Amino acid sequence: MTLKNKIRASLIAMLLLLLGLGSYAFLTIQRLEHDAHALQQANLASVEYGVTMLSAVERLEDAPTASALLADFRRALTRETANITEPGELAAVDQLAQHLTDYQRLVDARAPATELAPALRRLRTSTQRIISLNTRSFNTHTQRAAAYARHARRTVLNFIGLSVLVALVLVIRMPKEVLRPLRRLRADVEEVASPGPATQVPITKNDEVGAVALALNRAFGYMQDQRSATRVALATERSRLESLVEHLDEGLLLLDETQCVLLANPTARALLGRSAAELVGHQAEDLSRESDLLRELFRPLLEGQSGDETSQSPVLTFQHNGEEVYYRLSLNHIVSFNSEAGHTEFAGHILSLRNVSDFKKLDQVKSNFLATVSHELKTPLASINLSLMLLQNERTDPEERLRIADGIREETQRLLGMVGQLIDVSRLDAGAGIRLDVQPVTLAQVVAYATDTVQAQLDDKELRLETDLPTGLPAARADVEKTTWVLINLLANAIRYSPRGSAVTVRATQHQEQLEVSVQDYGPGISTEYHERIFQRFAEVPNPAGHKGGSGLGLSISREFISVQGGRLWVESEPGAGSRFLFTLPVAG
Repeated sequence: MTLKNKIRASLIAMLLLLLGLGSYAFLTIQRLEHDAHALQQANLASVEYGVTMLSAVERLEDAPTASALLADFRRALTRETANITEPGELAAVDQLAQHLTDYQRLVDARAPATELAPALRRLRTSTQRIISLNTRSFNTHTQRAAAYARHARRTVLNFIGLSVLVALVLVIRMPKEVLRPLRRLRADVEEVASPGPATQVPITKNDEVGAVALALNRAFGYMQDQRSATRVALATERSRLESLVEHLDEGLLLLDETQCVLLANPTARALLGRSAAELVGHQAEDLSRESDLLRELFRPLLEGQSGDETSQSPVLTFQHNGEEVYYRLSLNHIVSFNSEAGHTEFAGHILSLRNVSDFKKLDQVKSNFLATVSHELKTPLASINLSLMLLQNERTDPEERLRIADGIREETQRLLGMVGQLIDVSRLDAGAGIRLDVQPVTLAQVVAYATDTVQAQLDDKELRLETDLPTGLPAARADVEKTTWVLINLLANAIRYSPRGSAVTVRATQHQEQLEVSVQDYGPGISTEYHERIFQRFAEVPNPAGHKGGSGLGLSISREFISVQGGRLWVESEPGAGSRFLFTLPVAG
C-alpha cells in the first residue's frame, strides 16, 4: 500500500468514528429534548394550573364569595381541562368541575359560611389530587429520561474509548509507516553524499519514496558531472589565486564578517612572527590581546574604521633581519552582489601591509638633512648677531672692530657653505645623504676654532674655558667642519647649563686607535634614565634648575655626525655633579 492510501485509510477510519459518535450524540440529545418538552407540556403545565387553583382556594377561605378568585380558579381549571394527558386525570378534572359547580351554587344562594367550608375542602382535595397525579407522572418520566441518559452516556463513553484507542494506534503506527521509508531514504542519500563509494540511492518499493529516490538518482548523476567540471575549474582558479597571494610582497590578512582570520600570506606571517596555525581561525579581538603589534594591526578593524580612511592609515614598524622596516596598514571591506536577493552583502575584511620602508627612509633622510641644516644655521647667525652688537658699541676700539669683522666674514663664509649644501637636497630623492669631507685633522685646530666661536658666550656668563690637549696627540680622520660643529654644540650646551663664574673643560686623550674628546661642565647634571633619551630628536628632559633647553636636535645631529665618521658620542653625568659629554674619532692612518 502506498503512503497516500495508508494516510487516506487512517483518516477515513477516524472520520467514520467521528460520524458515528456525532450521530448517536445528536439523536440522543434530540430525544432528551423531545422528552423534556413533553414533560413540560404534559405535567409541568398541569402542576402550574393546580398550584394556581390551590392558591385561589386558599384565598377563598378568607373571602368565600370573591368573584375574582372564582374567576381565576375557573380559568385555571379550563386550561387544565385542555391539558389532560395522564390516566385518571380526566375523572379528577370532572370531579373538580362538579365541586366548583356546587360551590358556585352555594355562593349564588348566599349560603352561610358553615355550608361553604365543606365545599372549599372538597375543592382543595380535588385540586391536590390533580397536582399529585401530575407530580407522580413527572417523576416517573424524569426517572425514565435519567435512565436513558445514563445509557446514552455509557454508549458515548464506549464510542470515545474506541475512538481514542483507534487514534492512539494511528498516532503510534502512522508516523512509523510514514517516517520509516523517509529515514531509510535520508540514510541512503547521506551515504551517496558522503565520500564513500555509493553513487545511487537504492529503490526498494514502487511508491512515493521510490519515485523520490529515482528523481534523486537522476539529480545525483547530473550533479556528479557538474561537480567534476566545477572541481577542475575551482582547482585551476584556486591554484592561480594561491600563487598570487603567496608571492605578494605585501602582507595580506583575510577576515570574514565575524572578524575571524581566514588567510595570512607568508609575508604577513613573517612580519608578525606567527605561523598560519597561530593566526588562521582566531578572532581579531583575541589576537589583539597577545601583543602590542597585533593590537596596532587590528586597531582600525576593531575601532570600526571605514575602508576609505586611507589618509589615516597607520605605518607599523617591524624588525626584519636585524633592522627596522616600515609597512603602511590599509583596511578594506569586502562586499559582494547577491544576484538572487538583488542587493550587496557584506562578506569580510582585508588587512594589507604595504612596504614603505624606502619611502620612510627617504623621508627620514630629508627630515634629518633639513633639521641638520636648520640647526647649523642657528649657531653662526647667533655669533654674527652678537658680533654686530659689539660693532654697534662705540666703546669698541678699532682693532677689536677689525677682529670682529674678520669673525663675521668667517661666519658668513660658513653660512654660504651651508646654503650651498641646500642645493644637494635634490640628491636626497635618490637616497643620498650629506657628503663628508674626511681628512686628517688635528684636534687642536678643531678646539681652537670652536672656542673662538663661543668665546663671546663664555665672556657673557663670565665662564673660564680650560683646555687639556697633550702635545703628542696624533691627527684624527674626520670632517673638520662637522666635527667642529659637534664641539661647538657641546660647548654651547655646557655654557647654557653652567652656573655663572664656573669653568668649562675641554680635554682630549688617545685610547689605542681612537681619540677621545670630552666637554665637562658643572651644571645641574642629568639623571641616568635620561642619558639615552637626550640624544633623541626633540627630546625634552625635566630640568629642576629651570634652564630652558634648545630645540632637541643638537645632540641627535651631533651623534649622527660622529657615528658617520666611525666614532661614538655619549654622556657621563649624575644629578648635582655636572655633565661630561664625550665623543671618539678614529686615528688618521
